[in-house]
Amino acid sequence: MATATALVMTLAACGGASSGEAEPSLRTHTDVGVYTWWAAGVEKTGLDALADVFEKQHPDIRFVNDGVTGGGGSAAKDHLQSRLENQDPPDTFLVHAGAELDDYIADGYVVDVSDLYKKYGLTDVFPKDLIDQLSTEDGKIYSVPSNIHRANVMWANPSVLEANGIDPSARYESIDAFIADLEKLDQAGITPLSVGTTWTQVHLLETVLLGTLGPDAYNGLWDGSTSWTSPEVTAALENFKTVMSFTNEDREERDWPEATKMVIGGEAAFNIMGDWAVSAFDEADMTLGEGYVAVAAPGTAGTFDFLADSFTMTADILSPESTEAWLETVSSKEGQVAFNKIKGSIPARTDVDRSGFTDYQRMALKSFEEDAIVSSLAHGAAVPVAQLNAVSDATLKFVGANGHGDVSAFQSALAASAG
Repeated sequence: MATATALVMTLAACGGASSGEAEPSLRTHTDVGVYTWWAAGVEKTGLDALADVFEKQHPDIRFVNDGVTGGGGSAAKDHLQSRLENQDPPDTFLVHAGAELDDYIADGYVVDVSDLYKKYGLTDVFPKDLIDQLSTEDGKIYSVPSNIHRANVMWANPSVLEANGIDPSARYESIDAFIADLEKLDQAGITPLSVGTTWTQVHLLETVLLGTLGPDAYNGLWDGSTSWTSPEVTAALENFKTVMSFTNEDREERDWPEATKMVIGGEAAFNIMGDWAVSAFDEADMTLGEGYVAVAAPGTAGTFDFLADSFTMTADILSPESTEAWLETVSSKEGQVAFNKIKGSIPARTDVDRSGFTDYQRMALKSFEEDAIVSSLAHGAAVPVAQLNAVSDATLKFVGANGHGDVSAFQSALAASAG
C-alpha cells in the first residue's frame, strides 16, 4: 500500500520484523526468488515450512529468500516498488489478493496466472465466491493465495458478559441488539468495546457496514451497485458512530494487540479484529469457548469477510517455469496445510484434512466453505490503495471528534473516495 496509513493496515494483518534487508542474490533458471517481509515469528517459520515442501516437490529448483529481512510490510513494499521500477524484480512477491493488486496490474509488473488455476484444478477446490473475488472484471487472476484470514470476527470475554447479565455466547443477529448490550456494559462501568488506532477503526467500520447492509449491498459498495449516498449507508454510518461512542478513549495509543489484551484481561467485553488475534489468546493460554469466545461480528453470521496473503508471477523474469513451480506448491494441499498450521490462518483449498487444525481453524474452515465470501476493505481486498487511503483519512477525521463527528460529512467523504 502506497502511503503510511494503508501500509500500517497491511502490516497489522501480516506482521513485522527487525530492520535490515536481505543481501541481493544472483539467480539462475534453476532458482526461484521469493519476496516477502516474513522475517520473524510464525510468519518466518511458516515460510520455512512452505519452502521445505517446495524443495521436496521440486528438488531441481532452489528456493531463494529474496525479500527484506526486516522493516515490516511498509519498508518491504517501498523496497519492492524500487526494484520493480529499476527492472530488478523478484520472481514472485507477497501481496494481498484483490484490489491491492490493481496498481501492479496497471503498471504491467505482474502477469495473469488464470491458466494455472485450470492446470492445477484450483477452480474446483477454491470456493466459487473466492474465485469471483480474486478475478478482475475481464476474468483474469493475478495471484495465488497461500492462506485465508477472516476479518469479521468478534472476540469476547464470557466472564465479563455473564457477570453483567449478557449472553456469554456473544452472538448477535443485528447491530441494534449489539448496541443494546454495549449500553448495558457502559452503564456498569465496563469498556464495552476495545479498539485501537485508525486502521483498526477502519476494520471496525467495514464490519459495521457489512453487518448493517448485508453481503450483497456491502459488495455493491465496491462494484458501484450500492451508492455511498444511499439511506442504507447513512444508517450504517450512524451505527458506526454509536458503536464508536462505546469504545476506549485511549484508542489512538493502542494497536490491535493492546486492544485485544483489554478483552483478555477483562478490561473490555468485546473486540472486533481479524483472526490473527487468536494468537494473543493462545499466548495467554486461554481456551476457545471457555476463556474467550470467537463469533461472527454482529449482523454478519453467514458471511466470511476475507483477506489473503498471495503470491504473484512477476513480469519479465528469467524463468517463469520456476515461479510456476513455486505457485504450484503454494496452492497444493501439502503447501497450504504446512503453512497454515503454523500461521494460524486457514487454507484457501476446501479439500484439506482438517484433523490437524485448531478448534478455531476448523470453525473458520467450515464458515469459509459454506458462507458467502466478501472482500475486506481495510486489508487490500476490496478497494485500490488510493481509495483505502481516502477512507482512512475520512475515518481519522470523523473519529477524531471523539466518535461524535458529522455523519453527513463522513458519508460525503466516503462517497468522494469511490470517485
